Amino acid sequence: MRGVFVLFLALSLSYADSFITKEEYASGLYHNPRGIGCQLCHGESGEGKLIARYKDKGEMKIFAGAPIKKLSFKDFDEKVNSRIVGMPRYYLTDSEIQILYYYLHREEFARAAQKHRKTP
Repeated sequence: MRGVFVLFLALSLSYADSFITKEEYASGLYHNPRGIGCQLCHGESGEGKLIARYKDKGEMKIFAGAPIKKLSFKDFDEKVNSRIVGMPRYYLTDSEIQILYYYLHREEFARAAQKHRKTP
């Protein structure tokens, strides 16, 4: 949980003087990173989403976006930067990947920050 707070603190400091909040930026990036929003395949909260059912050589198949909300940051970072069938390449920067992860875990970041403020 300490790693989550350190990432939250770094993100908070980088948006201190911005005209847009980190929440607005995170939401905008998740919904339209480079033309195709993450929510279209991974769901509004990263829970995963069925995209299509189809028949291939007489066998029913599904095409779905994987759930991404429960991935660790390390796994999330690796998957965003790997070639996955059906996933567009976004060529995201490290800070964009961090803010996307923040978007998926913003409630946890808020709880961690609140808990840290209460701890002497």
